[in-house]
Amino acid sequence: MHLSFIAVTTGAASIVCAHMEMIDPAPLRSRHNKHTGTNVDYDMISPLDGSGSDFPCKGSLGLVGTEQGGSVADYIAGQTYTITIDGRVIRDGGSCQVSLSFDKGSSWSAIHSYVGNCPSAASKTSYPFTIPADAPTGEALFAWSWFNKIGNREMYMNCAPLTVTGSGGSDSFIDTLPNMFVANVGNGCGTKSGTDVLFPNPGEAVAKFNEGTTAFDMPTAAACQQPTGGGGNGPTPTDSGDSKPTSTSSE
Repeated sequence: MHLSFIAVTTGAASIVCAHMEMIDPAPLRSRHNKHTGTNVDYDMISPLDGSGSDFPCKGSLGLVGTEQGGSVADYIAGQTYTITIDGRVIRDGGSCQVSLSFDKGSSWSAIHSYVGNCPSAASKTSYPFTIPADAPTGEALFAWSWFNKIGNREMYMNCAPLTVTGSGGSDSFIDTLPNMFVANVGNGCGTKSGTDVLFPNPGEAVAKFNEGTTAFDMPTAAACQQPTGGGGNGPTPTDSGDSKPTSTSSE
């Protein structure tokens, strides 16, 4: 599946001590989330702890099922939407994934992978993704994860509660999707600085934005999964690598 890329940047990029965060859909404890109230995490732009102590979702899974964990979006299975990332320091890009969990964050299945040049610019950057037509319906968690190209070896992850609607999917469909790639959180898998992560199993919905992408660096592919497991091995990627990013900037 070939995916187009839409990048929109607003405002001048300033050099500040900051990284990146998902702002739409609005994550748990985000200042952009209407359900957050006063329980704001003002450090949303920071990576997960290297020990894995706050994996997944920066330790906010306890809010699922509470008022502060209310759904922030209704997505229709089979339809395409956009995720928006914001921040100031993109660490020369890297690789990102978006994933879904239908068991309150115990396991995660990747639905779109973006290899190289993700994020592509400071400030707001948007990427398209499609909710699989056969996805189960009901309450779910949506996650953005990012592995920066340069700097400290880190994993960034924000999670948003949402509702998937449609004519009805299959719970077993999740088993056909690849596990979310997990690294740099004390799980025995690490990424290599200076290279974009080439996910060992990106799934069918994969876009490659950097022709210079190199192989991932890890002990074994099996080590780079969420500790509790999740989906199956997933299908073979069908992307030929010719998807190109296009961007507009107000800088």
